[in-house]
Amino acid sequence: MKMSEKTKIFKALSDFNRLRILKALQSKVLCVCEIRGLLNLANSTVSQHLKILKEAGFIVESKNGKWVNYLINTNPSDQRISSILSSLDFWIDDEESIIADKKVIKNLCREEICAA
Repeated sequence: MKMSEKTKIFKALSDFNRLRILKALQSKVLCVCEIRGLLNLANSTVSQHLKILKEAGFIVESKNGKWVNYLINTNPSDQRISSILSSLDFWIDDEESIIADKKVIKNLCREEICAA
């Protein structure tokens, strides 16, 4: 693995909102609107975070009708990604924001959020 690829991994993990996205996606498949609703960020900012996570190999997207769903990459080409994802609970599961996010995620309804 080239250093630039390793740097992408660390860059993806260097922003707390991206860590929140990863933890959220470990709970549930989400669309951009749902992630925006969770983080209270602009669509463009959320899209940029998703792009960074996708380029690093942490997440993938899949289309389902009008929805573009984002989910954890369960089969990354680099096993380091799997290792990091499996240890996220150890590192950040006790963060207040992560705990609060879990409660919000349960009540996210894409039909309501995306229609707004």
